[in-house]
Amino acid sequence: MSGHSKWATIHRKKGLIDAERGKIFQKLAKEIQVAAKGTNGDPDMNPGLRMVIEKARSNNMPKDNIEKAINKAVGNSSDINYVSIRYEGYASHGIAVMIDTLTDNKNRTAMLVRSTLTKFGGNLGTDGSVSYLFKRKGVIEIEANNNFDTIMEIAINADSLDCLDLGDTYLIYTEPDNFLNVKEAFEKNGITDFLTSEVTYVPDNKITLSDAETEKVMNLITALEDIDDVSSVYHNLDI
Repeated sequence: MSGHSKWATIHRKKGLIDAERGKIFQKLAKEIQVAAKGTNGDPDMNPGLRMVIEKARSNNMPKDNIEKAINKAVGNSSDINYVSIRYEGYASHGIAVMIDTLTDNKNRTAMLVRSTLTKFGGNLGTDGSVSYLFKRKGVIEIEANNNFDTIMEIAINADSLDCLDLGDTYLIYTEPDNFLNVKEAFEKNGITDFLTSEVTYVPDNKITLSDAETEKVMNLITALEDIDDVSSVYHNLDI
């Protein structure tokens, strides 16, 4: 989550600036289409759609791409028939992983997730086997080029859960329902340089591993994220 280690830095760069961004945009478009399906496409009337749009913006998805995804899905005639399936399990060294997918073929997705976990030393668990280790929260990450006291004051006044100084970034946690209010509070104060701004799953506790062990787990996380049907991967590795 933070930018202290090389793994977090590589992970962020992968999502924002390298050749993989096209694939990331495709996955985000799928999430937007699912959220917008059967609606008029107005995010102000659809909190779920608005959340996904915020996630897309956090990943630097162009406005035109977002609008195209919405337009493709609006109305009742859309042929989008993705279903959401969550898989739970473990990577090596006891790291919990929770994998959210959107798929039009359950058997294909299950096979890909299971085989990827196995290939990298992990294993698939049962429903609920690791989800209790995570809490759904809003997460806002800001470059540390602002005064931390100012950041903390805004966060407190907007009823954030926590505000952390991580050195090169500041991390703000919110209740899911209050996420947009907190984000707007920062924007009203001229702070818009968000590295992350989304509602996601945050582990209650993180596990620290050696560099070699971390690399092995991160190779699995990357491989899972590279599966077309996978929309999000959550874990409790401290990176």
